Amino acid sequence: MTARLATTALSLSLALLAMPMPQAARADAPPPRPLTAITDNAVRATLPNGLRVVVVRDRLAPVVTTEVNYLVGSSEAPKGFPGTAHALEHMMFRGSDGLDKDQLAAIGARLGGSYNADTTENVTQYFYTAPAEDLDVMLRIEALRMRGLALAAPDWEKERGAIEQEVARDLSSPSYQYLTRLQSILFAGTPYEHDALGTRPSFDKTDATLLRRFYDAWYAPNNAILVIAGNVDPDHAIERVRAIFGDIPRRTLPERTPVQPGPVTGQTLHFPTDYPVGLATVAWRMPGLRSKDYATAQILADVLTSQRGALYDLVPSGKALFAGFEFSPKADAGIGIAVAAYPRNQDPAPLLAEINGIIAVIRDKGVPPDLVEAARRKELAQLGFAANSISGLAETWSQALAVMGADSPDALGTALKAVTVEDVNRLAKQILDPRQAVTAVLTPEDSGHPVAGKGFGGSESFATPPDHPVTLPDWAHEALSTVTLPPPVGLPSVFTYPNGLRLIVHPAHVSHTVSVYGQVRQNANMQEPKGQDGVAAITEDLFSYGTRSLDRLAFQKALDDIAATESAGPGFSVSVLTPDFEKATRLLADNEMHPALPDRAFQVVRMQTAQSYAGLLTSPNYLFGRAVKAAVSPAGDPTLRQPDPQKVMALKQADVQAFYASAYRPDLTTIVVVGDVTPEQAHDVIGRTFGAWARPASPTPTVDLPPRPDSRASRTQVPDRTSVQDSALLAESLGLTAAHPDHFALAVGNEILGDGFSSRLYRDLRVRTGYVYSVSSSFSWSRHRGGYSISFGADPDKVGRARDAALHDVQTLQDQPVTDAELTLAKASLLRGLPLARASLDSIAAEDLHLIELGLPLDTPDHAARAYYDMTAAAVQTAFRTWVRPHDMAEIVKGPTPTP
Repeated sequence: MTARLATTALSLSLALLAMPMPQAARADAPPPRPLTAITDNAVRATLPNGLRVVVVRDRLAPVVTTEVNYLVGSSEAPKGFPGTAHALEHMMFRGSDGLDKDQLAAIGARLGGSYNADTTENVTQYFYTAPAEDLDVMLRIEALRMRGLALAAPDWEKERGAIEQEVARDLSSPSYQYLTRLQSILFAGTPYEHDALGTRPSFDKTDATLLRRFYDAWYAPNNAILVIAGNVDPDHAIERVRAIFGDIPRRTLPERTPVQPGPVTGQTLHFPTDYPVGLATVAWRMPGLRSKDYATAQILADVLTSQRGALYDLVPSGKALFAGFEFSPKADAGIGIAVAAYPRNQDPAPLLAEINGIIAVIRDKGVPPDLVEAARRKELAQLGFAANSISGLAETWSQALAVMGADSPDALGTALKAVTVEDVNRLAKQILDPRQAVTAVLTPEDSGHPVAGKGFGGSESFATPPDHPVTLPDWAHEALSTVTLPPPVGLPSVFTYPNGLRLIVHPAHVSHTVSVYGQVRQNANMQEPKGQDGVAAITEDLFSYGTRSLDRLAFQKALDDIAATESAGPGFSVSVLTPDFEKATRLLADNEMHPALPDRAFQVVRMQTAQSYAGLLTSPNYLFGRAVKAAVSPAGDPTLRQPDPQKVMALKQADVQAFYASAYRPDLTTIVVVGDVTPEQAHDVIGRTFGAWARPASPTPTVDLPPRPDSRASRTQVPDRTSVQDSALLAESLGLTAAHPDHFALAVGNEILGDGFSSRLYRDLRVRTGYVYSVSSSFSWSRHRGGYSISFGADPDKVGRARDAALHDVQTLQDQPVTDAELTLAKASLLRGLPLARASLDSIAAEDLHLIELGLPLDTPDHAARAYYDMTAAAVQTAFRTWVRPHDMAEIVKGPTPTP
């Protein structure tokens, strides 16, 4: 449950995004393919009460997503209460007439899917993804919430604490602070002036009566669009919607407040951050999704961020660590941001001058026509990938209908096809006005070094409430009362080539697209020579420099000509429309097997890497991550290696070439091909493109970390002056791996303890107490290591109580068998959730590569299903007693420096 705010490119990953410099481009590329768009195969209906229903069939997996879009958001919040829509979104999970909050949580857990919601300025969305057989259950939940929400005052008082923790979490993000300030300037005096999150003062004033008024005014069938996507019969689905939603009365809707922003006065903002690099940004107001110029704005944004464009060229020329353009459209207006990263302690003025100079040329002289064509081709190709994810398909249709106000996503395709170079130049001249630009500089600040210390405060008594079975409504009990094994996943076609490369093929003819995903098993901590820390990162960044036969610009143009999205390195991939599968794979293989690694590029990337590390090594997020590693690993562990910027600058091009030769090997590589292809076609194409990759004569390197001893309790505080909330992690190493059969029992126990809205941790740390906004626990696995952790965010004065409550829940799981009701819920959730891993082509490939990385067979999901089905409460308790050590969990906290 969240208020959605686009975070653009302002993320911590900027520190490591060092890109290459340009070389001469070739002019002998083949002509581009014809443009394509999404296929409209939806079945539509409008009920007499005004509810609009759209069903899109996708046979990828036995899964369905429902997405209810209420056409109201923060724009219609009462004056002085900017978070009303967000608060109501939270209360939609607190129960309704005929379905209390405990029943809702139990049903959500038993469905085994994912369910959540988000609030924007114009739309509030509620989405469920679960097995297709449970569509009726999902529809009934949404109908009950639409018909009559409980909105009890005591429930709001408890939820208020959690939502205020969410506010504190977001206020701890420098990029969030920047974006909310930017939004208030660009949309001053309009409903967009405040983002959808809300503020603590507004929530302190909010009560259940105000929320009831907002709900009664806007949550009506005639103000909602229901999108259903997945492997369901459309006519039957619409029949069930009519039966379940048909008698909910329509309502007279209030007048909406128009968004009519006035002129913007240019200004410059300054923000301190905990980032490892500085960020220079220039922002403008842009058209929104409902504007006739939206497609033109999208093409303009793509041109500005193109890897063949002048803005991106700041990186390979050595003037920026990262550069790009982010377009964040809302319904009625949007924000465009040119952003570039620079090293800590460097003056941002020259970089800002470069950005403004590039924008001025675009505004005055226009955009390169070939980049407009490339951008349009890629945008249209991306529409063709919509069917490759069931939940993504539901979101694509929801965005088109509920936010854009279109009849289908194809409307965007039609608009994109009509965009001309003249349209783009006109819009660039209109919006990229320096007098209306908001400039901002986000400057890194040191927060201090981590310190060891004692825990917060003393322990408090934290008694768990009596466990009791939740009686489900008849309609839910009938559908969910039995726990059954899911159908077998079905093994893919697997081939091994003479050079040792392994190929896995999953045909899926749900769209005319093919994706190739590859993984080279490697570990920089184990493979970088002593004194050469950072050589793996430099090598990976140099893949962006093109190949021995195609320089950077020529290689990128070849990808643009077929609208392919490609990346190379230890993890590599390409996605493309079906007709260009072999051409795209040939480009991918050329990049992976024959990277240019030129010396001129090496000089730039080495400098950028050293500059990035210089900031990264003192940033709170890096120090937090390192403190976690130090807490669970012995001294001298390979994971504790870290680069020295001075030693990075001493690296030579020959070091990169030697690392590539030793670490990039076909016998350590697995490729997964998914999409509109047959196993025979995939085998033939991969054989022709990757089959010539020679296996080195040298011995296979050791890439797996060695086993480690049990960790012990400790506490570390990592200061972060830019945060207003603490991020806390409780962690320890474990003495087993995913190959041990007990890991299935631990997974069931963790489902009960800390996975999802019905877990004990969520109940005890959020629902009952409001200590935290979110909390979760998880196990991590590698071939020779295991780990366990609990993470949460809380105000500094609540961290100690949240920690004590969490450890109490772990101890209780060891001391007392879980209840039959909890065990049944956990089994149902895990078993029903297994098919969801096959609900997108990306997740299918990711699961296969993950299993290969762990050294597990590809039919492990079927073994897991049998283990979950047969699991007993005694087995769960024994596994947690045997392997989890609550008294040994280290506590690592990042946040404001505590008062002595």
